[in-house]
Amino acid sequence: MKTILPLFIALSLISGLIFSQNSDQEALKFSKESFDELYEFFSLSNDSNYPDQLEPNMQWCETAFADRGFKTTRLETKTVPLLLAERSYPNAVKTVLVYLQIDGQPVDPSKWFQKDPYVPALKAINADGSWEEIPWEKLKGEIDRDWRIFSRSASDARGPVMMFLKAMDMINAKNHSPNFNLKVIMDFEEELGSPQLPEAVKTYKEELASDMLVIFDGPRHLSNEPTLTYGARGIATVSLEVFGPRSPLHSGNYGNYAPNPAMKLSQLLGSMWQDDGRVAIPGWYDGIELSEAVKSILRQVPDDEDQIKKDFGIASTDNIGNNFQEAIQYPALGILGLEAAWVGKERRTIIPASAIAELNIRLVKETEGERMVSLLMNHIIDQGYHLVEGEPTEEERMTHDKIARFNAEISYGAFRTSFDSDIGEWLRRGMRNAFGEDPIQIRTAGGSIPISPFVITLNIPAVAVPTVNPDNNQHSPNENLRLGNYIDGIKTIASILMQSF
Repeated sequence: MKTILPLFIALSLISGLIFSQNSDQEALKFSKESFDELYEFFSLSNDSNYPDQLEPNMQWCETAFADRGFKTTRLETKTVPLLLAERSYPNAVKTVLVYLQIDGQPVDPSKWFQKDPYVPALKAINADGSWEEIPWEKLKGEIDRDWRIFSRSASDARGPVMMFLKAMDMINAKNHSPNFNLKVIMDFEEELGSPQLPEAVKTYKEELASDMLVIFDGPRHLSNEPTLTYGARGIATVSLEVFGPRSPLHSGNYGNYAPNPAMKLSQLLGSMWQDDGRVAIPGWYDGIELSEAVKSILRQVPDDEDQIKKDFGIASTDNIGNNFQEAIQYPALGILGLEAAWVGKERRTIIPASAIAELNIRLVKETEGERMVSLLMNHIIDQGYHLVEGEPTEEERMTHDKIARFNAEISYGAFRTSFDSDIGEWLRRGMRNAFGEDPIQIRTAGGSIPISPFVITLNIPAVAVPTVNPDNNQHSPNENLRLGNYIDGIKTIASILMQSF
């Protein structure tokens, strides 16, 4: 037995290595066959703030999934439908639900270094370190894995959608029959916070019934090594507006007399944080305890924090947790944007009528959205503010020194799955087969994805398989997808789908 076991392990490693090498070539072949289809898909505008843009995306997905043997059904909601694609296999022992995001962030074309953010541009880095567009036709020849496709939603999250489709082409070409059924739910309003999703999951609970949920979304670890993410923070948003005079006033005539709402808002925001970056609102971190066992898990993630700070151009970090992974286990309060009057060449010598701050709260599994919003609201009241939901009335203006509009929306909660779960073990086997070693395992991602409605309503575990390059500029101008990540993503998903339970 002592001689057989090491031999068995060695043979397994060799077999995995051969599979990995073969799948590299297959993934490259199928990626090269995909670029015309990818170009067509990436060229569809998909800003979910404009529902008319989403119908062509819906139709494209219906066709693309039907071509891969799926039956598609629109799950109607109050706004834009969800799209469910299903494929059943004989001898299935489980059902795997896959989540894919179809919509994208808005674009400001003036900030993109190409003619149209929705027309994909192939780019290579030149001698001075900038990205230079090269002919799309180069994709028919030898591919440089460091080339990138620049397009809105290339990484978040059309790239993963194409990776899934090409992985299906790979397993279809092999006539491989998984021992599980596949359901794919496509979300067309993720960038709006998926407002219809919680109710839709309840309404279509039978249609979505499954044993586990896999999310193909998000960037790999900063090292760009294969990654699994077992949780994500939830999110709530708050719009806060501090009111001043009924209309803007001349700052020379009325400065030192009429209170400035921009100054008041600045003071109010300043009261929410300590100098070290910790949220100063009492009770904010209640209920969060990181045991030594959890801290040990977090330390396994190979973060180079000196390099992270160098990449970000920051000398220090906020005093929340002992390292990056610990920091994102806590709820966060963030300022998304500020607005008061005009700046730059448009600046005017006025006292503005109001000042606005858009905020968000990143939730963790131990925190409840309603409670965190209440903590923030009560803090603002404690600072002497009278809160309104819209414009203040004349009586309110004449009665209260401090008036603020407070509008909050809780999009969805956090989720977190155990490393020891069946889904975790299954995904790790797939990743080991693809890359010959275990992936980096992250307990909780810093970002948010609308998964908790599935986890809570369907009572199933969920794990994310991020595939895109971490430096992809998602949500920002010049979003991009590295070709090496695209090819590896196809290999990753195909390897996972070929694992049996």
